[in-house]
Amino acid sequence: MSRIITPELVSLDEPLGDGKADVIRALAERVVANGRARDADELFADAWAREEKDETGLPGGIGIPHARSASVTEPTLAFARLKPGVDFGAPDGPADIVFLIAAPAGADEAHLAVLSQLARSLMNPDFMAGLRSASTPEEAVGIVSAAIEPAPAPAVEPAPAATRAEARTQTSSTGSTPARIVAVTACATGIAHTFMAADALTAAGKEEGVDLIVEPQGSSGYKALPQSVIDNADAVIFATDVDVREPQRFAGKPVVRSGVKRGIEQPKQLIAEAIAASKNPNAARVTGEATTSAADTAPVSWGARIQRILLTGVSYMIPFVAGGGLLIALGFLLGGFEVTTNAATVITQNSLWDLPTTDITSPLGPLGQYLGSVAFMIGATSMGFLVSALAGYIAFAIADRPGIAPGFVAGAVAVLMNAGFIGGIIGGLLAGFIAWWLGRLNAPRFLRGLMPVVIIPLLGSIFASGLMVLFLGRPIAALMTVLTDWLTSMSQSGVGAVLLGVILGLMMCFDLGGPVNKVAYAFATAGLAAATVDNTAPYLIMAAVMSAGMVPPLAMALASTVLARKEFTPVERENGVAAWLLGASFISEGAIPFAAADPLRVIPASMVGGAVTGALSMAFSVQSYAPHGGLFVFFAINPIWGFLISIVAGTVVSALIVVALKKWVGRKELKDAEAPELAAVPA
Repeated sequence: MSRIITPELVSLDEPLGDGKADVIRALAERVVANGRARDADELFADAWAREEKDETGLPGGIGIPHARSASVTEPTLAFARLKPGVDFGAPDGPADIVFLIAAPAGADEAHLAVLSQLARSLMNPDFMAGLRSASTPEEAVGIVSAAIEPAPAPAVEPAPAATRAEARTQTSSTGSTPARIVAVTACATGIAHTFMAADALTAAGKEEGVDLIVEPQGSSGYKALPQSVIDNADAVIFATDVDVREPQRFAGKPVVRSGVKRGIEQPKQLIAEAIAASKNPNAARVTGEATTSAADTAPVSWGARIQRILLTGVSYMIPFVAGGGLLIALGFLLGGFEVTTNAATVITQNSLWDLPTTDITSPLGPLGQYLGSVAFMIGATSMGFLVSALAGYIAFAIADRPGIAPGFVAGAVAVLMNAGFIGGIIGGLLAGFIAWWLGRLNAPRFLRGLMPVVIIPLLGSIFASGLMVLFLGRPIAALMTVLTDWLTSMSQSGVGAVLLGVILGLMMCFDLGGPVNKVAYAFATAGLAAATVDNTAPYLIMAAVMSAGMVPPLAMALASTVLARKEFTPVERENGVAAWLLGASFISEGAIPFAAADPLRVIPASMVGGAVTGALSMAFSVQSYAPHGGLFVFFAINPIWGFLISIVAGTVVSALIVVALKKWVGRKELKDAEAPELAAVPA
């Protein structure tokens, strides 16, 4: 690596202009004059565009205009000490220390890490004092080089034991122990603000006696915090200008969000807000499923990896299904079940002030017909993204952002080929692995900037979608036709329908939100898109799946809070109260605390109850027009009495079985489990 700064790139106390545009242009011209960029105007334009998005002035008299530019041929720092200072937008006044950080468009990680290290050094008082007192350009270069060359690793490791121990002796912010906070910092370019905010937060945390650990997510990559550290944190700070990578790792934690500059300028205030959030049960929390980080360094089997990939695709698909399905159900409620016939015509040829006058099927008249058509068409459009979203985010789970476009395209091709959600899964896997492989190629430097935004999406789409069209699409479509016809015939044949309900009920309760549960759910929701007035089988399947999925948490709630409280630990009884609401909302995961503590009793009991509910739902011909919501989408379920009877029956069966198992099978184990808790209770 050549030297990133030389004496020729340093300006000490020279007049460079009255405004920051003058200073940036002068430094850009200096970079070009030293053969490190081709076009000063282009470099200035890129740096100025970044400056206009968000001013780069920082407290302490610092200005750090920066950019990645195709004009730059090698990473460069140009430094100016200004007398008088120039306003770069910092709250405390003009900047007298200005660095132009110029990175090539395709800068590699090593160079970006060096630039990031320089940005972090700007938060060091000794470094700044040295620059302000430097008498020659050579001395300034020496100070900068000394700061960059050690290049310590980003502050992502847990604090040393001594630091933690020291912190614990200080005044606690949340009680007898110091607050434990984790933070993520990220800016648009991932070069400067990301690491400066990380250092500012770390320093402020140390001053405040807070156990604070930061994960900077920069352009040179990031090292994910250990999941155990996140799990033990009291609150999370997201000081970011871009999306946090893998936010599901922080799911459920109280969170404070801000721009990355606030992490630099007001770190103590952010920490105080995070501590307050940790004490407030109504504070905002990170949403999403808490899954294992993809960046964990622990070895992961291919089976577990594929499971994570598929669950990622399903988790991102569900919002399309849930929102779209509920809108379709609302469309039926407002416009009647015949609303599908003319919905597309109504929304394009009518309006609120020009309501339809013919073919009115809504019980609410023309207004209901129009609003029902609008809701139905928006919902149907959302449901149309189902397979594409599934494929796109499967590819995303494999190849990160460059995999999204090939995955979405492969999913759309699967729909075009009538290959259904199985085609979407296969297309997503193909696209993801192809994009991942392309991303690992050692491309020439001039192509690196184009790889994630042009080359990988282009070639990934060609290969993945090409394979789907030429070889895989038709066989998968034929398989889907056979499966659909078989399941449809089962749902219409009485005994076959009941058997199908049993199978779906068993699957929904087997792993409580795991892969088997998700396969059954994805099968049901994917079928909704093909449902019509003449083909109601998908509605029957959806009702069986949703009602069976509600059984495990409701059964555990019934058993632990009503039928046999003494057979459950105090913690389980507390979980049982929450499980009532979770079950009513069709959140099968509400039974996981019980299954985790006692899987051999809870899982079999849940499966039996789920099978009973699935069978009864099919026997009563219950239809659900909504893909999610449980009892709260009662208006989209018909007949509601059949739905309720099915759920009550399965819940009672499961609850009685689990109580019986706890009473007569292995009571000693339960007593042993309760012993530590009882011992902890003061006499």
